[in-house]
Amino acid sequence: MKFVDEAFIDIAAGDGGNGCVSFRHEKFKEFGGPDGGDGGRGGHVLAVADVNLNTLVDFRFSRRHEAKRGQHGMGSDMFGAAGQDVTLRMPVGTVISDAETGEVLFELLTPGETITIAKGGDGGFGNLRFKSSINRAPRQKTPGWPGERRSLKLELKVLADVGLLGMPNAGKSTLISAVSNARPRIADYPFTTLHPNLGVVRVGPEQSFVVADLPGLIEGASEGAGLGHLFLRHLQRTRLLLHVVDLAPFDEGVDPVAQAKAIVAELKKYDEGLYKKPRWLVLNKLDMIPAEEREARVADFVKRLRFKGPVFQISALTREGCEPLVQAVYQHVKAEQVAAQPPAEQDPRFTDPL
Repeated sequence: MKFVDEAFIDIAAGDGGNGCVSFRHEKFKEFGGPDGGDGGRGGHVLAVADVNLNTLVDFRFSRRHEAKRGQHGMGSDMFGAAGQDVTLRMPVGTVISDAETGEVLFELLTPGETITIAKGGDGGFGNLRFKSSINRAPRQKTPGWPGERRSLKLELKVLADVGLLGMPNAGKSTLISAVSNARPRIADYPFTTLHPNLGVVRVGPEQSFVVADLPGLIEGASEGAGLGHLFLRHLQRTRLLLHVVDLAPFDEGVDPVAQAKAIVAELKKYDEGLYKKPRWLVLNKLDMIPAEEREARVADFVKRLRFKGPVFQISALTREGCEPLVQAVYQHVKAEQVAAQPPAEQDPRFTDPL
């Protein structure tokens, strides 16, 4: 199924039920008094983060979502029932924003998280509410309040610790299949990957991180060229970027350094914050380079690229060099997670009064 990471929907919460004007009519009760109940609350529209979903395709075919209105109030002190809520299940990582203004309203970041994206209207008051010592037979009531109505834009940004980026056919899919449980489509032609693939890399007992394989970028991707521009947003949540480079391209006229510089330029054009993220260089397909030429070719590449960060030499096909890469990535991700945690509150009983 085609990966869908953007959708537009219209939602409408239920209106509140109207209040009721009623008076008690019973034998032997000459002054029964008012007994009109309030209307019920309108149904809410809720969004739930479902870990089993990874696409917004359902909302492409079902754009209108309405909750039921609340029941009207009735006599005999009976209040109306609340309208039934509507629950929309969305993938974890969905960003919900206003379709007209672009303002971000909600983000679903935790599996099972539930938020109210449209609140149902409150029910109106029945005449029972208006009874007082000076108004013993009130005939007032109020209508129910209207529910919220919104036009929303849904945008999915996958939640991954590490993102793989690079030109088409750089070996990203082979790498993620070699180090994780993901099994993406792999072929000997460009643009094999048509949608993001997430894989869990197991380092040890209760030690793992999530890596995302995205469609390959080409020059001009930030302006809409190729497939990668549709998925650059998914890199914004990652803690680390692995720039995978094909060090042994099939075409002799292709310069890997020029390709690497083009990818970095596209990141900077698309998002300055994305460009400043930690980025490591992963030189792939060393198995296709004679052993006596590897050191010189790697040194020449790094020198011409003027890259200052960590550099890893691997062969995703034979898994050579993958284990040191995985261990280093895990240590980096773990350090980032610890740094992002808020400091623990100190018990005031043990603080220094001075």
